[in-house]
Amino acid sequence: MPNSIIAHIPSYWIRHGYYKLILGIKIGKGSSIHKGAFFYDKKLVIGKNTTVNRKCHLDSRGKISIGDNVSISPECVLITGDHEVNSPDFRYRSAPIVIHDYAWLGTRAMILPNVTIGTGAVVCAGAIVTKDVEPYSIVGGVPAKKIGERSKTLNYSASWFFPYD
Repeated sequence: MPNSIIAHIPSYWIRHGYYKLILGIKIGKGSSIHKGAFFYDKKLVIGKNTTVNRKCHLDSRGKISIGDNVSISPECVLITGDHEVNSPDFRYRSAPIVIHDYAWLGTRAMILPNVTIGTGAVVCAGAIVTKDVEPYSIVGGVPAKKIGERSKTLNYSASWFFPYD
């Protein structure tokens, strides 16, 4: 029901109320989860003034921790679970994802299990991140590789509330 109905209600207050009170997701002040976000589990913590944009897929079975002032662009995928390729029984495993303050994930970026995105880091649109990203690094590609550096003088709010989204 949360992914099929609640995620598409055009009211932050109803969606956030459901996510917080029923699912037990921790959502910091000034943060927003936009329409169409898909959740697998309630092991999700979102800091203050953070935006999770439209149609993001957050598989928090292995836990996802998102810091303050993080911008997660539309259609990003955060996957904390997978299967052991060589396991005879296709064994499931999970590992956390940690995204530190002021990080920015571009549209359709994918973050795989056991990855930490450092403070102020940027993941370019369409990148697939398989390894930790250092603070203030800019990464892009498949698999993501460092392509630049970001300024260390960040002081903004990523809070964004669009009416009826």
